[in-house]
Amino acid sequence: MKKIISLHPIRGIIIHCNPPQILALTFLFFIVVGACLLKMPVATYTSITWLDAWFTATSAITVTGLVVVDTGSTYTLFGEIVIMFLMQIGGLGLMTFSVLILMMMRKKIGLRQRLLTQESLNLNQTSLGGLLRLVKLLFIFSITIEAIAFIFLAVKWVPTYGWADGLNYSLFHSISAFNNAGFSLWSDSLSQYVGDPLVNIVITGLFITGGLGFTVLVDIWDKKGFHRLSLHSKLMLVGTLVINVTALCILFVLEYSNPETIGNFSFVDKLWGSYFQAVTPRTAGFNSLDIAAMNESSILVTMLLMFIGAGSGSTGSGIKVTTFVVMLLATMSFLRGKNDTTAFKRTIKSHVIVRALSIMMISISCIFIAIFMLTVTENAPFLTIAFEVISAFGTVGLSMGLTGELTTLGKEVIMIMMFIGRIGPLTMAFVFAKKRESSIRYPEEDVFTG
Repeated sequence: MKKIISLHPIRGIIIHCNPPQILALTFLFFIVVGACLLKMPVATYTSITWLDAWFTATSAITVTGLVVVDTGSTYTLFGEIVIMFLMQIGGLGLMTFSVLILMMMRKKIGLRQRLLTQESLNLNQTSLGGLLRLVKLLFIFSITIEAIAFIFLAVKWVPTYGWADGLNYSLFHSISAFNNAGFSLWSDSLSQYVGDPLVNIVITGLFITGGLGFTVLVDIWDKKGFHRLSLHSKLMLVGTLVINVTALCILFVLEYSNPETIGNFSFVDKLWGSYFQAVTPRTAGFNSLDIAAMNESSILVTMLLMFIGAGSGSTGSGIKVTTFVVMLLATMSFLRGKNDTTAFKRTIKSHVIVRALSIMMISISCIFIAIFMLTVTENAPFLTIAFEVISAFGTVGLSMGLTGELTTLGKEVIMIMMFIGRIGPLTMAFVFAKKRESSIRYPEEDVFTG
């Protein structure tokens, strides 16, 4: 990263950090604060360990949803409010809130705050000039869409659970869904609503919208026509549609006769169950079916969906849809013998392809190391371990039941994976990387590959 930012601690020691480093430190700060709040007696019905408090705070701020204790029965209203707060700031971006506060105080937004917000939202391709407008629209849109969803869910749940619990369930799940957090106040997540059209539409509508990416949403609002959208928005929308429809069809066929998932449902409920389970791995984390009861082929498909994740600048994680699409298009161009990678009559720049390749390689490396470590520390099947790691990296929150059984070291590994997944593998690499420029150019030479 080119820009170096100086922080001046109270003691007067000057620490030079680049935006990725500051972003990582800010996440760590909120994890510490969140863990301390969740460890307070007022936050839980029964005492929890410091490690469980750390894990929950990390899972909430990284909008993952993996839990080592049951959220609804363990945390009081105060604890649930802390988790909601962590999910909200984790989903919209820590720096987004700091910029909004400065704007409300009518303070000047300097280059430092803009760079940090850009890094926090993973919007490196967005101009600094248009960033403030994006932040304002982001905040307004997020609150509006969560409020609308809250009303719809309240209509469903208030008559069932009463005013207090019904409103609490509605608000908690609205925030959790839009921010792709996956936290639920029920131990079986949303399994009891597998065939409920209202809950399915509202919850999936929230996390699909949040997972598209804020730049895409603003682009749609401004352009109001598919042909006028940016290349990024077109790739994101088409990629999301194709992936979701393909996943729906595959899971419907694979699970159709499975009596432990949708095998005993009516045809309509089978469609609802397949639909929800096809779109939720895109970092949402809710489940309406028992993940551990799914066929291994369905689990492998789910793992791929979790690895791909949502969109850049969204509340979700993973390698991102556009990264996956760019790599796919680049491969197709190579196989066709084309020098350029194109889409929608536009050429994708070479440095974008290199960036996508870097994200892919760093992500695979992190996942491999984490899986290796858990195969040493955990007594669980390989597929279960691999699923847990990819779920943590994609900040998805789905689990085959391993989370609550993790050893101390296993929990720490998963926490690190959630942290890396939310910040972004490339951003995490920049935290430790040191830029070295050289004026020396060496002659080119071919290397045999493949």
